[in-house]
Amino acid sequence: MGETLSVLPLLEALAARAPDLGVLLTTGTATSAALLARRLPPALADRVQHRFAPLDVPRWVERFLAGWRPDAGALVESELWPNLIRAARRRGVPLALVNARFSERSSRRWRRWAPGLARELFSSLSPVLAQTPADAARLGAAGARLALCLGNLKDAAAPLPADPGELARLREAVGGRPVFLAASTHPGEEAVVLDAHRRAAASGLADLLTVIVPRHPHRGPAVASEAAAGGLAVARRAAGGAPPSPGTAVYVADTMGELGLFYRLAGACLVGGSLVPHGGQNPMEPARLRCPVLLGPHTANFAEPVARLLAAGGALRVEGPDPAGALAALAAGVLSRPDRARGMADAAASTAAVAEGLPGQVADALLRLLPPPPPGADRGAVGAAAAVR
Repeated sequence: MGETLSVLPLLEALAARAPDLGVLLTTGTATSAALLARRLPPALADRVQHRFAPLDVPRWVERFLAGWRPDAGALVESELWPNLIRAARRRGVPLALVNARFSERSSRRWRRWAPGLARELFSSLSPVLAQTPADAARLGAAGARLALCLGNLKDAAAPLPADPGELARLREAVGGRPVFLAASTHPGEEAVVLDAHRRAAASGLADLLTVIVPRHPHRGPAVASEAAAGGLAVARRAAGGAPPSPGTAVYVADTMGELGLFYRLAGACLVGGSLVPHGGQNPMEPARLRCPVLLGPHTANFAEPVARLLAAGGALRVEGPDPAGALAALAAGVLSRPDRARGMADAAASTAAVAEGLPGQVADALLRLLPPPPPGADRGAVGAAAAVR
């Protein structure tokens, strides 16, 4: 889903630069396909076709390429399918790798187990546009002939959407209460968040509302039960969709596609996946919506944007042996000081705005792969294989 969202601005940039261009976008899951159907701008509906990516079996890949006959293609992030890459090379279809990520761990595995295959695959992709300079260096060492760092397309994604009417309803229900959001939480994090809520409420934020959005909505009942077992008044959004009442202490937003609502509602947020060894979720989502960001120690998945947010003052790190106490202190410090919250919101938004021109740069690089169309003909399809696994 993250890869699908990251290419939406790229699709718009391609369409703006090449009015006759057709795009085939492939995904590997039904969830990402449904997300694309919801988020694809109406202006692109006639320009972008979706199909599921073929499994990387030689005969199926050959049939796929023979049927669609793309002029060029782009793989996204780390979707390296050997048979697809080989078949495209045999057909003379240039392939790029965009928003490429290649961790030190992946680099060691390729060097150990398949150095020859790595060199074959990466040398077949040009350009290779990496998320970070370190990714570019590792990709070059693995065999990429033209590995450049332009930045992370996820940093340039459009702000998460929100229904204006529903946002107004939530704001009316909340009134003037301080709202703390724990976004995209993973198992083990909710216990810390609930403890932090109790401590912050006891230290002066008696009317605090904590909103928890589990990364996987099916965990909503378990999260609500954990909150109730700790003596907190809890409500679930999926159980009828009612907004929190004045007596609600913890609101579990266990629905899909509504995180944009709660980033707009909250006065501060914890980006989930960072209190446990998961690597963290995307901190640029709240930054774009001017929500002050709190982060746990585990942010390797977004190391570069996290570093920029911390340096700019748009984010704060939860540190020390008592994560619940540290989280409570940081959240209360932001929620009780509007001047501090505004400063963090400004810094976060400015950091997120740096990547606004990135989709255009990537689009320009991809369009250079296309052959000049014959007079009177359209360009065919650019296959953007974003097989999400």
